[in-house]
Amino acid sequence: MSPLQKRLNPQVNQIAVSLIRQFDERVSTIPNILKLTLGEPDFDTPEVVKEAGIKAITDNFSHYTGMSGLPELREVACAFVQKKYGVTYDWQKEAIVTVGGTEAIAATLFSMLEAGDKVLMPTPIYPGYEPVITLAKATPVYIDTSQTGFVLTPELLESALKEHGQSVKVVILNYPSNPTGVTYSREEVAALASVLKKYEVFVVSDEIYSELVYDETHTSIAEFLPEQTILINGLSKSHAMTGWRIGFIFGPEDYVREIIKVHQYLVTAASTISQKAAYVALTTGINEGQVMKEAYQERRDFIFQKMTQFGFEVAKPSGAFYVFAKIPAAYIQNSMDFCVDLAEKAQLAIIPGIAFGQAGEGYVRISYAASLETLTEAMNRLEKYLNI
Repeated sequence: MSPLQKRLNPQVNQIAVSLIRQFDERVSTIPNILKLTLGEPDFDTPEVVKEAGIKAITDNFSHYTGMSGLPELREVACAFVQKKYGVTYDWQKEAIVTVGGTEAIAATLFSMLEAGDKVLMPTPIYPGYEPVITLAKATPVYIDTSQTGFVLTPELLESALKEHGQSVKVVILNYPSNPTGVTYSREEVAALASVLKKYEVFVVSDEIYSELVYDETHTSIAEFLPEQTILINGLSKSHAMTGWRIGFIFGPEDYVREIIKVHQYLVTAASTISQKAAYVALTTGINEGQVMKEAYQERRDFIFQKMTQFGFEVAKPSGAFYVFAKIPAAYIQNSMDFCVDLAEKAQLAIIPGIAFGQAGEGYVRISYAASLETLTEAMNRLEKYLNI
């Protein structure tokens, strides 16, 4: 180790590249590997949105926007969440366009956290929050939901808030959930809100999959807790725009005013060309995601039926595009070992549950953001591996 290396921020030593990416890279070199690993839509960005991006380039929209993003985009983004989810924000003061949901999470948490703070999160959960918390010298606290159908109950939440007391500054919610696909009914959201409103805590609600809810209507907790909630959303999942990197932060003016400082020094502003495309996605292309949603629902039903038939215990997902399944007792129970063995012997790659926290051990995550033809082949390979 060089002398300078020793002077790097020690907090960086406490984090690592996510196990999702590590595993994906590990198995990518296997010949003929079929991957259902990453949470990325297999659809192309809608044509009307692509055309808007091309036009932005030819019209020379290649300069900075303001820190908060294009005024017209913030305005239609606020109109979108108001129309879809009944939450109201002032586009001039309560909305920021970000470089995807990832930067929205980072800017929000960095603006809130300091050493000694605790952050409550239901687990299993997407692994993108903990590293930011760690870099901010705060402490993640996990609430295990494996015994409650992967649903954070009011009782579990209240117990954790009481146990950790004033040191809790933030509660993170992610629904529909990555990795489980589980989401919350309106009644369940209201019940969580009734607990949270009794405590002086921020609620960071990552609702990036809100447009991919299959069996009911998505309810944002910001509807019930507008003064406590920072709402995060974006176009990566709803409009197959992962590479365009457009996310949104919505929240009370007093909080957004502070978050934008962090956002500015992280990225200055989101891509102008992407913002022009995003404007069209939320206006002309507002319903373009419906075809994708219908396809995902058909795929969900297929994978759920197959996995259940194969003996996996599955909490039926009601949103997003993931199935989280418990490995049957007759097979390798260490999720990483199971997934490596499956990849090497059957050329099928799915994500080990341990990537989403200790509560995910013994489970696997399958992304069904792939064609039915691909999913059929994947299930054939899994069936052969299981030797059913």
